[in-house]
Amino acid sequence: MQARLEAQKVSPAAYQAMLGLEMFVRKQSKLEPALIQLVKVRASQINGCAYCIDMHSKDARAEGETEQRLYALSAWEETPFFTERERAALALTEAITLVREGHVPDAVYERAKKSFSEVELVNLTMAIITINGWNRLAITFRFVPGEYQPGRK
Repeated sequence: MQARLEAQKVSPAAYQAMLGLEMFVRKQSKLEPALIQLVKVRASQINGCAYCIDMHSKDARAEGETEQRLYALSAWEETPFFTERERAALALTEAITLVREGHVPDAVYERAKKSFSEVELVNLTMAIITINGWNRLAITFRFVPGEYQPGRK
């Protein structure tokens, strides 16, 4: 497999803009890193983004996430492995990622509202939007999965 192009080299300003949003999500959103990784992996599973699934499952493991929870993530509703806050975030992730299918139903939003403050809801939504953007870049330009290692630039 070969990448179609290297977006960061072809349009560095656009790539830096995406990185700015990513840095906000990581450093300023005040959401738990483990929660952000679960959201990133789940959205990437839905979108079929092998590059991002590879990257964020590795990042999640490096940050202490268990294999059991990662393996069960695509069936999170059927397991006891996730907290209510994580479940609310995963439900919101699915609704936003698949926005055409239900336009973020009221029940999903109300569930998230019970677990997250208004600021956290906005920041969680930004995290979900960000990973969906990365998925679309990686899929379009065929970023090659497998070589990413956490902590390596």
